[in-house]
Amino acid sequence: MSCDVFALANAGVRGLQPYQPGKPIEELQRELGLSDVVKLASNENPLGPSPLALAAAERALKNLHLYPDASGFELKKKLAVKLGVSEQQFTLGNGSNDVLDLIARTFLGPGCSAVFSQHAFIVYPIAVQAVGARAIVTPAKNWGHDLAAMAAAIEADTRVVFIANPNNPTGNYLNRDELSAFLAQVPNHVMVVLDEAYIEFAAADDFPDGLKFLQSYPNIIVTRTFSKAYGLAGLRIGYGISTAETADLLNRVRAPFNVSVPALAAALAVLDDEDYLQRSQQINRDGMVQICQGLDALGLRYIPSLGNFIAVELASDAMSVYQALLREGVIVRPVGVYQMPKHLRVSIGLPHENKRFLDALKKVLSV
Repeated sequence: MSCDVFALANAGVRGLQPYQPGKPIEELQRELGLSDVVKLASNENPLGPSPLALAAAERALKNLHLYPDASGFELKKKLAVKLGVSEQQFTLGNGSNDVLDLIARTFLGPGCSAVFSQHAFIVYPIAVQAVGARAIVTPAKNWGHDLAAMAAAIEADTRVVFIANPNNPTGNYLNRDELSAFLAQVPNHVMVVLDEAYIEFAAADDFPDGLKFLQSYPNIIVTRTFSKAYGLAGLRIGYGISTAETADLLNRVRAPFNVSVPALAAALAVLDDEDYLQRSQQINRDGMVQICQGLDALGLRYIPSLGNFIAVELASDAMSVYQALLREGVIVRPVGVYQMPKHLRVSIGLPHENKRFLDALKKVLSV
């Protein structure tokens, strides 16, 4: 008996390519027999986990035989106080990617469209296509979102607009006035997703906090994560903030127990570790200066970034440089899939990791 499983899948899924994460350290060690490897590929926190979060996760292990609190009551309560919203406005996710997927499943489907920018986060087209919706991709402006083009691209069947601020993988951002003017143009039948995964690193005076717009625009969903500045990427926990009505809809399709016992405990604890957050931000500021100065010395162009990463432009196709860096034990991220074939995205690491990257880059470019 044979079965054409491919034909049974829906058309959107058949056309997808799997998400390609940054190469794991262990994989490179196996492939090239290297023992000393630096990974600056996945925008992870180089400090490691917060001691408070680690201790809380360890204490939670004794409850691994029990399902987690499906509502995430304690975490929502603490987040509500911190952010000045109600507990009913949250949707917890297995990382903020999970929330983005929930948004697509809730508001999109065949006969609907979603708008997002060229060079925007790769999860947007994946989530849109998987549910059979149509993607409307607007050309980027200076590597970032062209909000005028995005507003003009909204059609009668558009239900969602995705905006990453700061944007991944380019690192640039939309300021408060730009975003405010855009939101005033969006029809009320369109949900606007403000993906703020890197907001804790965005120190510009004119950077907008998406939550400030929520009272005026109930069609906004803000997504955030514990994976970056809070150092919990391995536990996978993020959240969305919206109106209570929107959160109710998202929570109807959210999988039960989608956030684990250790993740809930660690997230709850890390919110109390202000010292860890400040150290993460300082390490990122200092590392950004270190890498930019090194790139300047090498005569390389890069996109100014408000994230914990920077996109470096090379003279030709970046894959050859990426492969050469791997042989030097340095993992960065090629971003050809983002239509940026000459760029490498480099996460900000600890000082010695940044130096290792710069030294390796200088070496491979001189060959």
